[in-house]
Amino acid sequence: MLSRTADNLYWLARYLERAETAARFLAVGGRIALLPNVGQGNRAEWDALLLATGTADAFRQKYGEAVQRNLESHLFFDHDNPSSVANCITRARENGRIVRTALTTQVWDALNTAYQELRELERQPRSELSLTRLTDWTMRAAALVRGAIDATQLRNDGYDFLHIGYHLERGDSTARLLDVKYYVLLPRIEFVGSGLDNYQWTTLLRALSVHRAFHWAYGGEVTAAKIAHFLILNRQCPRALISCVDGVNHHLDRLARGYGRSTPAQTAARGLLAELADASPEQIFDEGLHEFLTRFIRDMTALGGRIGDSYLIGDLR
Repeated sequence: MLSRTADNLYWLARYLERAETAARFLAVGGRIALLPNVGQGNRAEWDALLLATGTADAFRQKYGEAVQRNLESHLFFDHDNPSSVANCITRARENGRIVRTALTTQVWDALNTAYQELRELERQPRSELSLTRLTDWTMRAAALVRGAIDATQLRNDGYDFLHIGYHLERGDSTARLLDVKYYVLLPRIEFVGSGLDNYQWTTLLRALSVHRAFHWAYGGEVTAAKIAHFLILNRQCPRALISCVDGVNHHLDRLARGYGRSTPAQTAARGLLAELADASPEQIFDEGLHEFLTRFIRDMTALGGRIGDSYLIGDLR
């Protein structure tokens, strides 16, 4: 496969997953905004989202106050924000258009339909668009494209680059969404394990669409230790950090077998997977959840760079 085609497929998947992540950030903010103010940490939940997304400075320069309507504009509609839903779906569709012949008709139709529906949403009055409608539409549109990919694409190297993009972006997004909990409430010791603490963890599970899966796996009480294990170390969870890194390894290994050689990308991915496989919730909390997640995001960014150097070309995004 041409590296240019691989690059477009890789970024098509990353942008779709990134659009869904922006919607999940909005869903988290909307749910946490319903909680009472306990006067701890970055209680302004919309400020917390900006800190976790890493776009606080750009947001304040354009919008100023971090209120829900401004965050909806920033994370959903704003084409100046490279991580907004509108920008990501537009870029995903453009990457798909460039490699149209590498996609099945079903994948292209799902992707193009998402883009056309987005344009319709952008033309509607904002007063008619609830936060729930925006977030539900984004997650449904992204799921339809993913479903078409899994159901119809040939299992060749193009399929591998699509899934490497998905897994890399999903691992990064899960870590950032976990970090929202750190920013929203930097608790004193008495808040750990409280009803408010557990409600916030439950809110995070619902925003990630894994609330029921968590109870299937663990049952009973929601605790920070259980959720850390589920969203970081449990391979049964499709959004867990270890599942995402495992997925990257699987598709990189398929590429290595298909091309007859390994690259530094395989070495870096195996190292990151081995580190997660040896970790425990106790070790993570001893290091500090925020510190662990920050390091993981940095490692995933570095892994993406290795993949780019090994297989892709330039910055064609």
